[in-house]
Amino acid sequence: MDERITTCGIVVEDGRYLVGKRKGGSSGNDSRWEFIGGKNRWGESVGDTLEREFMEELGVHIEVGRFLAQVDFVNHDVLYHLMAHEVRLLEHDFHLCVHSAIAFMTLDEISSLDLVDSDRRIVEFLRS
Repeated sequence: MDERITTCGIVVEDGRYLVGKRKGGSSGNDSRWEFIGGKNRWGESVGDTLEREFMEELGVHIEVGRFLAQVDFVNHDVLYHLMAHEVRLLEHDFHLCVHSAIAFMTLDEISSLDLVDSDRRIVEFLRS
């Protein structure tokens, strides 16, 4: 089975967490909510991946903080290692590219969303 690293950045401001709703399209996670992040490219560090993904998806620079959690899951016969890190936004002038909406929400609000399964496990970690 192939293995890949994927990332998500956990942005917390005033007790609320940043999440985005993916635009509709062809993948199984379209129109679902998620933490911002994405798949690691060969040779990238997790920090490099998060910086690239936040720039590609939201058009903002970030500072990557400490490692929070790892969640493993299988999708289409690939084992993914989802690495969650704290992230601090260096700017708030968002330009949405792959999301139809973004919002800062409490963990209770996020729990009521149609959240991607792997990120739901991150929410469980954040609650503990």
